[in-house]
Amino acid sequence: NVKEMAKLHEIAIEKGDIPFTPNSPVDVDLFAGRARQIEEVSNCLTQAAAGRQQNVFVIGERGIGKSSFVSVMREVAARKHEMLGIHVHAGGVTTLEELARRILEELIDATRDKPWYERIAERYAPHIRQVGMMGLKVSFQPPQRDMSLIAQRFPQALGELLARVTENQSGAVIALDDINGLADTDAFARWYKSVADTIATNFGPYPALIMLSCIPERRDQLARSELSLMRVFRHIELERLADDEVRDFFSRAFDRAGMRVSEDAMNIMVRFSSGLPIMMQEIGDAIFWADSDKLVDRADADAGIMAAALNIGKKYLEPGVFRALRSPRYRAIIGKIGESIEPAFTRRGVLSRLTAGEAKVFDNLLRRFRQAGIIEPDPEGGRGAYKYTNRIYPLYIYIESQRPQTETGG
Repeated sequence: NVKEMAKLHEIAIEKGDIPFTPNSPVDVDLFAGRARQIEEVSNCLTQAAAGRQQNVFVIGERGIGKSSFVSVMREVAARKHEMLGIHVHAGGVTTLEELARRILEELIDATRDKPWYERIAERYAPHIRQVGMMGLKVSFQPPQRDMSLIAQRFPQALGELLARVTENQSGAVIALDDINGLADTDAFARWYKSVADTIATNFGPYPALIMLSCIPERRDQLARSELSLMRVFRHIELERLADDEVRDFFSRAFDRAGMRVSEDAMNIMVRFSSGLPIMMQEIGDAIFWADSDKLVDRADADAGIMAAALNIGKKYLEPGVFRALRSPRYRAIIGKIGESIEPAFTRRGVLSRLTAGEAKVFDNLLRRFRQAGIIEPDPEGGRGAYKYTNRIYPLYIYIESQRPQTETGG
């Protein structure tokens, strides 16, 4: 309500700079780790700026920081190579025409505040209009028949805009983020391979770096659709951050807000983050708001991590899994799994504590957990062993196991 929003606004003013950005790319100045990967893509940027078109594939599990990495590389491209950068969010895109339209729209919009905007926009002037409050966004909406032709001849369409861009900048970086939906289609794999081959064989200088990002399973699906496609890419794999990199992030983030962190609080923050940037953001944000004296101690960290666990469960678990955790059908099983917040468990160990009725539906719950990315097989633990994909999930399950029946519909 209005009073609560006003109170939060007052607290925000009192606290000063808010360094955490859950659900958004991290501030470039707070970006942690990835030195080797940044260097690899920087080398590709150098080649792209020199006119040799480059293709980069950024792969990593959900929550690993792919969007943040892409944002950092766009900033590097702008600062060191004077390249124009765009970030196309492809989530929900299922057609090649819509993908091509979004790419061109973002390129045109990225030049909207440049003195040379008219030179860029004139090519598609009849289909461009200003939208949003005070015309703060460019909309590119050609007729469907034109868009089909643009998608078919995309290297030519992009090349025409690049020719105009390079009159003022060294080239362009095009980040296609979250292509998980497109990667399921054979059409996208064939289209991208055709685009890359056409640029390589039919064009001279083509100063562009195209960067795709998705989870490994979708990359593998693309490879199965078009076996030779993977050869056109430089593959950049993002792994979980090391403890010292997580510690560095938290230190710099809280320091920006003028807050100090005790050693035991820092240790538990690092532990529960599990090297995942998405968890670092959620945990850091929850602890930031839990603290009241600009000294983050163990009590602040404990309270913040509990709050973060609830937020993560609500925000990142699929609705079906979220309901299952609160379902009377699985209630007793959740209670027995939640007896421990250890990072791993065995199927046999849990079954030994279940009734015959509970055991009948246990494998169904395990399947839901695996599909939701809560757990994964643990090869080191042997057959039937599972480990949580991060340390916050067992804590969330523990919280759910302690929730009264009346709160869960039981």
